[in-house]
Formats: sequence, structure tokens, C-alpha cells
Amino acid sequence: MSIVHASSVGRPIWIDLTSSDPAASRDFYAKVLGWQIEVTADPQFGGYAIARSDGKDVAGIGPAMMADAPSAWSVYIGTDDATELTARVQAAGGMVVAPPMQVGDAGRMAVFQDPSGAFIGAWQPQAMPGFVSGTPNSFTWAELNARGFERAARFYRDVFGWTAQTYPMGEGRPTYTQFLLGPEMVAGGLEMNPLTPAGRPSHWRVFFGVDDADATYQRAIAAGAKETLAPQDFPGGRVAILTDPQGASFTIRSTKG
Repeated sequence: MSIVHASSVGRPIWIDLTSSDPAASRDFYAKVLGWQIEVTADPQFGGYAIARSDGKDVAGIGPAMMADAPSAWSVYIGTDDATELTARVQAAGGMVVAPPMQVGDAGRMAVFQDPSGAFIGAWQPQAMPGFVSGTPNSFTWAELNARGFERAARFYRDVFGWTAQTYPMGEGRPTYTQFLLGPEMVAGGLEMNPLTPAGRPSHWRVFFGVDDADATYQRAIAAGAKETLAPQDFPGGRVAILTDPQGASFTIRSTKG
């Protein structure tokens, strides 16, 4: 029986990219973030690859399960009981997209949709404990952009025990929310900008911490990424938002000016 550390429960524990062209995605992120990426040899994992930075697991990259599925990054929250968590999701008004399933000896996973329509995963670790985060070229933050944010925030409170701390962002801009588990900040979120195209659904955005946002941005553009937001200074650091060549959106953030 595996031991699930308390520090992973209710917090982001893994991210992965579902890609329409996994080989091209592996090449792109290796160039931009310097990842070393290895495709899992076991056929039961369907070509899923583990990305590493300085030898530590930081993310996964795998093929889309359906031909028309868009490329997208997904966030997984740690749990010590995926079955019990699924019951909480249903009671809180969420939808079960993929019920808890065993993934080899690595762990158990499930995928849900919150009431705003954003997808959120759960991971109950066994042989694979999760990622290393907060180091250069690894996950550093997750942010929910939702249509109907308040309803989604209640869902995450009821399911994961998150509380909300709000910060006004100025006239005409949505209030920013930091989600906390106890005293610890675990994620952020805000109401989606009303000017966002109607076809853009609620979603979780992943942030990668980098030493130099401008240099990383330039590497990404050279490797075929499209600019959503050029590097700009924000209270949390220097940020740029990009879309990779397969269409998945991601954010880079550095603390350097």
C-alpha cells in the first residue's frame, strides 16, 4: 500500500499536456524549457512521456485520446482517496469525465469538470509521487479562468477545502482570487474577461517558472509559438502568455525584471 504524504493532498501534484502531435510537442518544450523527455516504453501507457528538468520529473506529454480533441495542459490535484474525492465532486455539482482508474503501478487518476466547465484532474500517487515544482523550468502556479467564477470557487472550497482571498485589480478589471489550503497559497483564479471570444471555455492555465521571461519568450517564438501576451511586469514577476505550435496555451513567469 502506498503512502500519500499530507503535503500533496489538496495541492497541484502533476501537470500534463494532451497533444495532437506529441513528438512535435516534446521537441518544442525541450527547446524552450530545456526538458529531457523520455517516452514510457510500456505499451499500456500509450506513448505517454515524462519530462524532466535536472533529472527531476516535472510534467507529462501524451497523445490526445480523440482525433478532434484540442491540445491542452491539464492540472491534477493530489488526493489520498480518488473514489471518495469523486463523491465530493458529484455532491458539489461537478461532472465526472473519467472515473478513478488505475494507471499501472504509478497511481490512480480521475478527471472532472467544475460547474464553470473547466477540467480538473486528480492524482492519487503510488509509485509515481508527482512533480518537482517551484524550480526553474518547472510548474510554479495554476490559475483558473472561469465563466461564472464564484460558483466554481464554491466548488473548489467544497471539494478540496480551499478558502479564497480576494484582491481588487482596479477599475474595469476582475477581482483576483488566491486559493489557500490552510495558510498556503495553492492556486489562483478570476472571472474570465468578457471580451474573451465566446468559444473559449473556462480553463486552468499552467505557469512555468523561468530564470528570464524575455529570453524564454524569444526561444518559444523561434520554435513556433504564438504570442498571446508579450513579456510584461506584474506584481508576481515578469509574465508572458504563449500558445505552443499545437495550440496549447501556457504562461511563463520570472522574478527578474
